[in-house]
Amino acid sequence: MTEKSPGYNPAASSLAGEVDPAVMEELLSVRGSIDNIDATLVYLLAERFKATQRVGHLKAEHKLPAGDPDREAAQIERLRALAVEAHLDPAFAEKFLNFIISEVIRHHQDISDNRNSRRG
Repeated sequence: MTEKSPGYNPAASSLAGEVDPAVMEELLSVRGSIDNIDATLVYLLAERFKATQRVGHLKAEHKLPAGDPDREAAQIERLRALAVEAHLDPAFAEKFLNFIISEVIRHHQDISDNRNSRRG
């Protein structure tokens, strides 16, 4: 999961040669952890979108709307509370979820549109 992309240089930094080597080593170590977390986030988002694709197909099959405002509001409220517990800015968490929700709705609409165009 944490395999690097070809050409990716984990030591890339405009600070190289500008700071104490011990500081640079610690910086690269922390950045390595960040890289692993980023990779995990990408894989988790991919899994989340696989699940939402299944929801999109169910909605299209049963002619349900792409969005579900009550569900979305509940999820935002839930994520804001989780963010507070995790000491993460709840406004940031809400912006992040709103972005994901808008992408999911767009995907659901595309699935519905594709299903309807095959019928017609």
